[in-house]
Amino acid sequence: MAHKVRYKFKGEAKEISFSYSHHQNMHEAVADAEGIDLTRFLQTEQQIASISKDKATVRNFRDAEFVKMGFTELYFLKNGQE
Repeated sequence: MAHKVRYKFKGEAKEISFSYSHHQNMHEAVADAEGIDLTRFLQTEQQIASISKDKATVRNFRDAEFVKMGFTELYFLKNGQE
């Protein structure tokens, strides 16, 4: 089942289709849509996950890095929401 993700990239509002069969999460989907290579980011995220004691640390890292890349207001759209 495809979902929709709405986000802003460098101030421009955008919306894409999202499917778990193509991406692990919406962050990877929006980076792919914008042509951003996440290889180094994913390596660092994995290292943080292996040494952190809680999921919040990884989530905070991900959110902060995506803001640095230019992403804001990243969220799933509910069914029927336009």
